[in-house]
Amino acid sequence: MTSSISRVQPDRVEVRGRDLTGELMGAVTFTEYFHLLLTGRDATEDERYFLDLLLVSIAEHGMMPSNVAARMTLAADPGSLHGAVAAGILGAGPVLLGTSEACARLLEEALAMGVDPDILVQRLRESGEKVPGFGHPVHRPVDPRTERILVLSDERGVSGRHVEYARRLAVQLAPLPMNVAMAIAAVMLDLGFQADVVKSVPILARTAGLLAHLAEERDRPSGFLLARAAEEAAGTA
Repeated sequence: MTSSISRVQPDRVEVRGRDLTGELMGAVTFTEYFHLLLTGRDATEDERYFLDLLLVSIAEHGMMPSNVAARMTLAADPGSLHGAVAAGILGAGPVLLGTSEACARLLEEALAMGVDPDILVQRLRESGEKVPGFGHPVHRPVDPRTERILVLSDERGVSGRHVEYARRLAVQLAPLPMNVAMAIAAVMLDLGFQADVVKSVPILARTAGLLAHLAEERDRPSGFLLARAAEEAAGTA
């Protein structure tokens, strides 16, 4: 079985048809390399800029469940850094980290069907579903990350029909703030990315954040304290 991503030979590594050591190492940033790996082509300036921006926006957000799970895993097995990272990433679902993919699919489907935002919100509410990408337990009345992403998207002329639709949804859902997951999805779709790759950005970004938490966990252990707090909270629930 062969892969179109890379070929490895005794004296040469090719990635997407490019010589790793002769053309890529020392010549491209990791963000540009990530784009090449993901899509098979070089990133445009806007693609590189916004991938950088979005990766930075979502990499770290405090003691979220993914970080807590990773810290507790490392506390249980201090030699398993990879296992602790995996524990954190395994929770990337429709509530945390994976929300951006749900937002992207919602935007794509709504625009493809030509459904007005008010009708879409009404249908979702009638079916008992929440609109992904809106509301936040901490950031109110606005998510500052969302505000910054959309300002820069407007300034660089990237904002298109997906950002516009997300903003129209925000009007219907006020006072719930549009959170960073919807902003990431809308901008990535307007840049031309497919919905099924949108989730890769928060996963890659949060891996960096997890590694930072795990480095701190080794210096200042808190995993067992977190476990004890969880046990106490469960006992009072």
